[in-house]
Amino acid sequence: MAILLIHTGGTIGMIATPEGFAPASGVIEGFLADHADASEGVEIRAFAPLIDSANATPADWDRIAREIATHYDAFDGFVVTHGTDTLAYTAGALCFALEGLGKPVIVTGAMLPLTVEGSDGGRNLLDALDAARSAEPGVWVQFAGRLLHGARVRKSHSRAFDAFNADPSEIPPRQPGAALRRHPIAPARIAVLAVAPGMEESLFEHAAQVSDGLVLRCYGSGTAPDTAGLRQALATAQARAIPVIAVSQCPEGGIALGTYAAGAVLRDHGVIDGRDMTVEAAFAKLNHALSFSPDRHAQQARLGRALCGEMTPEL
Repeated sequence: MAILLIHTGGTIGMIATPEGFAPASGVIEGFLADHADASEGVEIRAFAPLIDSANATPADWDRIAREIATHYDAFDGFVVTHGTDTLAYTAGALCFALEGLGKPVIVTGAMLPLTVEGSDGGRNLLDALDAARSAEPGVWVQFAGRLLHGARVRKSHSRAFDAFNADPSEIPPRQPGAALRRHPIAPARIAVLAVAPGMEESLFEHAAQVSDGLVLRCYGSGTAPDTAGLRQALATAQARAIPVIAVSQCPEGGIALGTYAAGAVLRDHGVIDGRDMTVEAAFAKLNHALSFSPDRHAQQARLGRALCGEMTPEL
């Protein structure tokens, strides 16, 4: 089987430098050269320059999706090596960008570089190559021996090898479609705002004035402080017709707007119920919706509908 490996950078391909670990060319290539059986049929396309995923942007998501779409017919599966800090954002973005995906796209990385003794990178990369040959179509994250849903994954530990988790979903991580259709990812001004006791509400108002869309991280199952400042910020967003999507600060359970009266301030201003989406998926989906159409109604409709298992559909 033919596999395209897109190496973006990240810890898996780093070397030690006086300033700390940094991406270096040849690391992935050298590892695969030492594992000829696993690398049979694998072609590598590396970013130049390689990036630390802390510096990744939506333009990089678009570049990865474009590489997959451009070479889609020539390969049976795809592996994306990526830094762990923003890996969940990229996996989610690829789910939204690649409608009609009929082949596996496996995103992986490492907590320790391949160049360091005891690295988890070798296992993750070899497992990802196996998954690219056998997994169901969709965008998956292969990490620490587990194949995780790409639109529901989140980094849950900053140091452990088993650093990622994802809530289960019966919906695969792909948008249905008869053929592959790539949705370009355009730059957008998106603010991620977390409510907190006594928060500085002028920041919310400023974000509502200058952003194209907002991700609001709420308490628990969807509550927020019902204050004049927050109401004014949400009224500004509503008047400007920019989408605002709410998710929970809790890593599990999600939100259900309307459960508590304290969530009325959100319902009153047309905030979209993100249900059990992760903040990573919500950010990527909002970027996708803003890129998908300039029409605000089309954006709202896309954000409120489950596309690829990123949130549990309403009954």
